[in-house]
Amino acid sequence: MGSMTYIGNGPNFMVKAIAETSGVRMPSFFGYMAWSCTVLLPLFLVMTLLFFHV
Repeated sequence: MGSMTYIGNGPNFMVKAIAETSGVRMPSFFGYMAWSCTVLLPLFLVMTLLFFHV
C-alpha cells in the first residue's frame, strides 16, 4: 500500500493504465526484470568498462 501513496508512482500507474486500456501489452514485473537483466546489465557492464577502465 505504500507505493500507492507515493506521489512519484502516480504517473507510472497512469501510463501503464492508459497503455493497457489502449491494448498495448505491458510486461509483468518478472517480465520486466528478465528484460532488464538481459539488456540493461550487460549494457551497464560495457559502459562501466568503457568509462572507468576497471
